[in-house]
Amino acid sequence: MRARQLEVFRTVMRCGTLTSAARLLNVSQPALSQILLHTEDELGFKLFDRSSGRLVPTPEAEWLFPEADRLFEDLENLRHAARDLKRGKLGTVRLAASAPPSLAIVPSALQSFRARNPEVRLLSYVVPADVIMTMLEQGQAGLGLAMTDRAAPAIDAEVIGRCDIVCVVPAGHRLAGRASVTSGDLADETLISYRSNSLPAVLMERALAARGERLRAAIEIDVSIIALAFVQQGLGVALVDGLLPWERFSGVVVIPFSPVVSLPISLLTSARRPLSHHHDLLRQELREAVAAHRIGDGARTPPAAGPADGP
Repeated sequence: MRARQLEVFRTVMRCGTLTSAARLLNVSQPALSQILLHTEDELGFKLFDRSSGRLVPTPEAEWLFPEADRLFEDLENLRHAARDLKRGKLGTVRLAASAPPSLAIVPSALQSFRARNPEVRLLSYVVPADVIMTMLEQGQAGLGLAMTDRAAPAIDAEVIGRCDIVCVVPAGHRLAGRASVTSGDLADETLISYRSNSLPAVLMERALAARGERLRAAIEIDVSIIALAFVQQGLGVALVDGLLPWERFSGVVVIPFSPVVSLPISLLTSARRPLSHHHDLLRQELREAVAAHRIGDGARTPPAAGPADGP
């Protein structure tokens, strides 16, 4: 029994007459009668006895009606759900982002997205870049946002912005009043920075090597936000990404670092799975949030090759 046949059968059962059912369905009575006859031919048994101009449901029709009624309601619910999806009223969006963009970029993007799609369910994960890629490959996330530009067989990376490495020192530190700091200024400091095989560390090493300089971290970290507590505690000074909203945290001062080391900010998607409508809308919100954040366009430093795991 097809959807139209189901609708006609249900309506006739509810109305009791062909005339009333035809009026409700906005079709002619002969057309409705033809649909019923064709349905009975396909089923192989009669649904109604036609007597004195009236339709009397057969026992088979009485038995089928509750099931038909339930199926019709399910079909209507499906139609409503499809309309709501089209209008942005239903769906689930899964975003996996590393810590810096989660604190600096994601909140404003989600605020704008929620204002336009208030009924869409949001799942937000804060995980490292390599975990984001695994989640995208396995379908556990639809979008990723991380500080990496790595090309991977199953992952597409779109660089949507860049941020610079900065120096974070305790408030009152001897360098706190500087307009910028160099590797020479940090020679006698306990340095907190990324592990040596990470993308930020490799980019810093290259930039310093071009000037005949070198720095080695005494305390290595995976995620830049970890450096906050270390600097606040007076363990040392940190070279970390400038994407985090460091100015919101007490007890630390942020200083530009020279030479400029630029880190990519990328949207990550699965190369094997198309984006849903809502994921595509959120992708655009993330692009706009990065642009509004006034993050550098990357003109100073070309995209890096090599290690891909960023903060």
